[in-house]
Amino acid sequence: MQYLFHLESPIGPLTLTEEDGALIRLDFGKKGQAGPETPLLAEARNQLEQYFSGSLRRFTLPLQPKGTPFQQKVWAALLQIPWGETRTYGQVAAMIGQPKACRAVGMANNRNPLPIFIPCHRVIGANGQLTGYAGGLSAKERLLALEQGGR
Repeated sequence: MQYLFHLESPIGPLTLTEEDGALIRLDFGKKGQAGPETPLLAEARNQLEQYFSGSLRRFTLPLQPKGTPFQQKVWAALLQIPWGETRTYGQVAAMIGQPKACRAVGMANNRNPLPIFIPCHRVIGANGQLTGYAGGLSAKERLLALEQGGR
């Protein structure tokens, strides 16, 4: 069974989805009919609040993103990018042992069902420019500024 929960954040409304005791999605905006706040959704809300206040640097929640084996590999690499740091798509491709897979890494980022928790906002273009983000470039910019001490 899936449970949806809406919350407000500094980057706008978010919708969390839980299934079988793990988070499976974070969507920007309000998606679907929200239900009760389960213990996991309450903890996810609490950790997001701590993250946005700058006091939490690593989430400790059960995550179960659904994707291909390649996407899973990319998302696991994203979890290794430290708070406040960025990597290029090429660097992430190298991290997974496929240095020529920059575009495929970009597509896996685009399909990340758990942005913020799986920090795809920490991936930037080779020229240092911000590139697309599901929540919009302004949200990506705010997340990076938060992590780099600019709140």
